[in-house]
Amino acid sequence: MLVAGMAMAQVDPRTALLERDGWDALAAGKARAAAEAFREAIASDPRNARLHLGAAMAAAAERRDADAKAEAERAIAIDPSLRQARAVLGQAQYRMKDLPGAIRTYEALLAEAPEDRGVHDTLERWQREMVLHDRMQQAIGHHFTVSFEGPEESELAAKAIESLDRAYWRIGGIFSVYPVEPIGVVLYTAEQFTDITRSPSWAAGAYDGIIRVPMRGALEKSEELDRVLAHEFTHALIRTLAARGVPTWLNEGLATALETSNIEWASRRVAGAKSVPLRTLQSGFGRLSGDQATTAYATSAVAAQRLLDDAGGVAVANLLRDVGEGQAFDAAFLHRIQRPFADFQSSLF
Repeated sequence: MLVAGMAMAQVDPRTALLERDGWDALAAGKARAAAEAFREAIASDPRNARLHLGAAMAAAAERRDADAKAEAERAIAIDPSLRQARAVLGQAQYRMKDLPGAIRTYEALLAEAPEDRGVHDTLERWQREMVLHDRMQQAIGHHFTVSFEGPEESELAAKAIESLDRAYWRIGGIFSVYPVEPIGVVLYTAEQFTDITRSPSWAAGAYDGIIRVPMRGALEKSEELDRVLAHEFTHALIRTLAARGVPTWLNEGLATALETSNIEWASRRVAGAKSVPLRTLQSGFGRLSGDQATTAYATSAVAAQRLLDDAGGVAVANLLRDVGEGQAFDAAFLHRIQRPFADFQSSLF
């Protein structure tokens, strides 16, 4: 703290206040305000490594991974001892699918602090992932690339591409949005899936820039394959519209509602459960138990389907774009859906 205080004392008071505002905004979860504060401070003091670190952390929180990487690299160039900047850099590289680069960054980070268990565990997991992916084969389609481990999975990979292509045209048509860049898909064993994604036991798939699916016995059933892949593709499509800022209820709700053409199960679940306000479903569901998660997904699906029925897919796509560009959710909702969010929520259950 003494070093930080000394560093701030060497800059003009306005820059020091902007830096403080940036860190306070980050602590409060206000990434956009933090990014603006650090950007303005950097304009006055471009050689301040802490400001670039703050800008990197704000960009990472907004899922602007390329910006996070660039700002973290600037911070390290100015002050190579700034370990937190290396951590942000490694995470940005991983999310940008540069696994070898992320591993090199975390190897350097671990060399500086061998006792850091969190860095050690993350590095080991990434190293296992790289070894696994290096021995995988690929099936390449027009819109998707599916990685799988052995010849026995080649038929499943082909079925996955067919299923994903159907989802691409069906769900893309609802939003009038068709992702241009090929989307990566990886098929894992159940054990590999848990190790790589750290998803809860009830998860049937995951999306973090790559669609990741465990090859459980249920996936041998074509309807289950279609359901899981349609769900994860919807997440991928949403990411093309909004890399940040989408409430979990909307993200998971759209993915769940569009898995199939029928969400009667969700309506029954919501009818038989205590009402869950959407405001309480803003963040991830990974912390929930299986039963709680089922209710959360059902509630979100019913809300998302109502939104699609009332406003249409194009309006919802525009809402996602606005949120991804940093607009406040309630304001964007009123503009695109033509009713206050509170009014929409109160009409649901």
